[in-house]
Amino acid sequence: MSLYAYKSQLLVALIAVSVSPARADNLEDGLKAVDPKVIAWRRDFHQHPELSDQETRTAKIVTAHLTKLGLEVTSGIAHNGVVGFLRTGKPGPTIALRADMDALPVTERVDLPFKSTVKSNYRGEEVGVMQACGHDSHTAVLMGVAEALTGMKGQLRGNVLFVFQPAEEGVPPGQEGGASLMLKEGIFDRYKPEAMIGWHAWATLHVGEIGYRTGPFMADSNAWKIVVNGRQTHGSRPWRGVDPIVVAAQIINALQTVVSRQVDLTEQPAVFTVGAIKGGIRNNIIPDSVEMIGTMRTFSPAMKKQMVENVTRMVEKTAAASGAVARFELDSYNNPVVLNDPKLTARMLPVLRKVPGVTSVKEIPLITGSEDFAYYANKVPSLFYMVGVSPPVQDLKTVPENHSPLFFVDEKAIPIATRALTAVALDYLGGK
Repeated sequence: MSLYAYKSQLLVALIAVSVSPARADNLEDGLKAVDPKVIAWRRDFHQHPELSDQETRTAKIVTAHLTKLGLEVTSGIAHNGVVGFLRTGKPGPTIALRADMDALPVTERVDLPFKSTVKSNYRGEEVGVMQACGHDSHTAVLMGVAEALTGMKGQLRGNVLFVFQPAEEGVPPGQEGGASLMLKEGIFDRYKPEAMIGWHAWATLHVGEIGYRTGPFMADSNAWKIVVNGRQTHGSRPWRGVDPIVVAAQIINALQTVVSRQVDLTEQPAVFTVGAIKGGIRNNIIPDSVEMIGTMRTFSPAMKKQMVENVTRMVEKTAAASGAVARFELDSYNNPVVLNDPKLTARMLPVLRKVPGVTSVKEIPLITGSEDFAYYANKVPSLFYMVGVSPPVQDLKTVPENHSPLFFVDEKAIPIATRALTAVALDYLGGK
């Protein structure tokens, strides 16, 4: 089906959510007008990605667009966040729609005409920068939805809050940003949304598929740090010191048993991953210390508490056995579990199933990835769902996933995402 051959199906979808045929005509005209713009915006953002809390160019483009639409616009929230408020002037509910804008320190290996060649600095190293998680699509789609809904403002009731969020991929240790900081700076206090909707481009679903889950959906995530302190000595005489590199290796091996042998995985999944290790500077010097960083994923406070206790014991005792000292620390900043409100999810499933281009809306397993959308979901009833972006011929068992340098968005998914987000917003504003 072409990107624009949706009209008859869209009428069915929108009639199902109490939209008149005339209003459906108006909306589809608006969506057809924004489709090429959304693709162009997405390609531009893809070619010019910006790391977390560096999204200045993206924010300027978003701000200019929302201002041109005549929305109430506030920028500079949580550093680079932007919100636009569509006030219809008629009584009705207020719904918030969210997109994240930041990219990742990944060097792109997909051969596209708009491939990223951007370089930046991350943790003191030069890195490539890539929209390797689909946030370019999220931002472009929400810009399109804002234009389509604004174009039919006279036919709507209630209000829509468009949230363009920075730093979803996280901020440096000890700092705050993203969703939690946007909330702290008052976006919900000011606009008082009653519900929030978000979506994510997802590599392990095909174009035409939407994945969801009621209740817990995505994991709580905690960044962590382990510092192993030994005693520096010459590399030719290791017995005169305590080698923190060897101890770190022993700790890494021991930590594999925390999940595999000390956690009841029949209750829920858990993950403990070492992401980086750094120690030493010269081939013949045993260093004083080694630092490791990584991530921990759980789905309940009880599981998280158990994991922290087990890891702390394993780290400290393993180091002590070799005469070293090690400490385990969780970063104070974490993403809670993403919780999909059961009533809102049940209400929106029939809407999503009737969106043009959608061939399957299905419940998917728990996702051990995390999302700071969870902070919004802790404040108001929310729904977060996945939109498939892999070509239908792609083997999902071998597809490069989100955060891969080979992550690829089939652009046939983008009009589907635009229509899905528009449809759920309209349903909510319909007051059902």
